[in-house]
Amino acid sequence: MSGTIRSLALLIWSADLSAPHRLATPFVMAQAAAALDMEVEIYFSAQCVQLLTPRLGSLTVGFGPEQRPLAEYLAQVSELGVRLYACSQALYAAGLTRHDLTPLCSGLGGSVQFMDRTADPAWRSLVF
Repeated sequence: MSGTIRSLALLIWSADLSAPHRLATPFVMAQAAAALDMEVEIYFSAQCVQLLTPRLGSLTVGFGPEQRPLAEYLAQVSELGVRLYACSQALYAAGLTRHDLTPLCSGLGGSVQFMDRTADPAWRSLVF
């Protein structure tokens, strides 16, 4: 990859939890960026913060031969060095705390952190 772009921030906020066949795309994009040795962060906001809860870990995500449990996608991107952040406002709105999330969650991060990444010319962003 040429140029100075070496980092990618993904925001998952509008993904439809009732359409899990469409939820794999952000994880596939994160895997692709990590394969290019890019620094990758995923921010989970709104209802999508629930994707970081162990209770949804068995949810089958993806389509065709790429279907697998959500927990597997989370583990795969985490193993590649992708950092996973939960929006604190989304947690509060969902009645959740940091302790309700998978240990793979890197911590709290929301609008300010994502916008900081978006404003940084060394970063690119994708929104799902």
